[in-house]
Amino acid sequence: KKVKAQLLYGEDVNIADPAVADEIGLVGNMSDMMCSLYSAKNVSSAFISTATGLTVIADETSGSKFLEDGSRLRISGTTRPWYKGAADAGTVYFTDVEVDTFTGKIGIVCSAPVYQGDKLVAVVGADLFLDSMAAAIEGTNKESGFSMIINQDGHVVFSPRKSGLFSTHAVQDAVDLRKVDNKELADFITKALSGSTDISVVNVEGKPYYMCGSPMGTVGWAVIVLVDKEITETPTKMMDSEYRRILDDAYKQYDKNTSSSRTTTLILIGLILLFGVVNGVVLAKKIVRPLNTMTQKVAELNGDNLDFEMEKTYQTNDEVQTLAEAFSTLSNRTKSYISEITRITAEKERIGAELNVATQIQADMLPRNFPAFPERHEFDIYASMNPAKEVGGDFYDFFLVDDDHIALVMADVSGKGVPAALFMVIAKTLIKNRTLSGGTPSEILSDVNEQLCEGNEADLFVTVWLAIIEISTGRGVAANAGHEHPAIRGSSGKYELVVYRHSPAVATMEGMRFKEHDFQLNPGDQLFVYTDGVAEATDANQELYGTERMLTALNKVPDADPKESLDNVMEGINSFVLDAEQFDDITMMSFRYYGPEK
Repeated sequence: KKVKAQLLYGEDVNIADPAVADEIGLVGNMSDMMCSLYSAKNVSSAFISTATGLTVIADETSGSKFLEDGSRLRISGTTRPWYKGAADAGTVYFTDVEVDTFTGKIGIVCSAPVYQGDKLVAVVGADLFLDSMAAAIEGTNKESGFSMIINQDGHVVFSPRKSGLFSTHAVQDAVDLRKVDNKELADFITKALSGSTDISVVNVEGKPYYMCGSPMGTVGWAVIVLVDKEITETPTKMMDSEYRRILDDAYKQYDKNTSSSRTTTLILIGLILLFGVVNGVVLAKKIVRPLNTMTQKVAELNGDNLDFEMEKTYQTNDEVQTLAEAFSTLSNRTKSYISEITRITAEKERIGAELNVATQIQADMLPRNFPAFPERHEFDIYASMNPAKEVGGDFYDFFLVDDDHIALVMADVSGKGVPAALFMVIAKTLIKNRTLSGGTPSEILSDVNEQLCEGNEADLFVTVWLAIIEISTGRGVAANAGHEHPAIRGSSGKYELVVYRHSPAVATMEGMRFKEHDFQLNPGDQLFVYTDGVAEATDANQELYGTERMLTALNKVPDADPKESLDNVMEGINSFVLDAEQFDDITMMSFRYYGPEK
């Protein structure tokens, strides 16, 4: 099939109108670009729809745009959910899972608004088919468990189960798992959508499951993995049952053989009377002594000594030898089980120790000596990172580009664990090296974006706030790639958020350009930047700390120096979350500008 670009428009569009005809000419010039976007990974169609109702779409299904009588299908893009969603959100928007109009395949639509000044003039987007995702989820359906994907509304969008609470339903019938009567399940789903969860035991419909979840940051969904707790415990129960069976059989065999030996002994007594003392001693040596020795050895078995070895005494070629061999087999199996359990425990401790070392190495990469520039009196700076339990991806950095310029960096890598930590190290190094080579924040992030996109098979990305400040004048230039809005205490004397439209995060797509803006720091002004771990700190009731509480903490002592400002915010977070578990790194940096006079 061949990729073709086609023009579609609604019933209410008059293409004979000169203004509409001019607009058709403009959007028609974008046909080649739409076709080139179609070749991008996972993109099934690319399109642009203007506010007038004109749509240019590029895909391989050009024949599906015509009715049976040969007339062109009349569709207005402005009525589509992806258009309305992007227009209302004012930024990148992802639809729910839906059936594609032209192919009948399931997928989602990613769209973004286009503005001319403050006026919405068009929406661009792309269809992303999810057949491979659905097939991957279907392939997880095992007797021991399965995986499923839930969207931001708590609805199951992909699941191998065909019935029950975890099956997929039409949108109008979908169940919000965050609001089910099962509070244990509802709380787990809420946590999974906001951040990665630890492994938890959740009872669903009377059945216990091991469950863990991880968010899909780009679309706001989450992957949930469920494992049947009873099935996972079956090997342990079988091992315990087998151990008890072997032990019970051994005791039964021991009792049986003892009973048999007693009978034999009585017979031997008669024989001893008949054949004399010599024969009695010989028989006693063969039967009674091995049994007594075996009884003593069994009694000595304990947790520190499980060795029951076959000795020459037991080599009698009768029931005594069979009993001894049974005890020897039991001893060897028990030692094998204990050795395996010991090995597994040691491996878990080793992995835990390595993660602790990785956390320390990551923390040591961040500048932590303060005051950072004791010889410079034009400014003061302080930063901190409070890591969560596992290795994360937050980082900050500050360094002098030259004698009159300082660079400030605040960033957050998507995901958790060792992959995010490695990506953090690479991103931090690339940003610093590129900044020292010169250029504006926009140019720096564009070059770093190209380098990080190469070989990014894990599809990780990093949100970055990068600013370069001229120390002699206080003039700064900043670029914000999907990061949190900074707060500035200026002439008003109070901290306020500086809100503006973000650029996309770094490493999401090649060839991106990043917006930048100028700002001015006057003597006495103070800048505060942070990661989402501050605003999204959560208490036991799943309520977020939020930027309003953050500003309140900063304005508690608005003239505080950078270190005291960070301490006030951290104190506010701790008072809010109390004993609730920390799910994300909390990273902050404050910069006060004194000016060249000081």
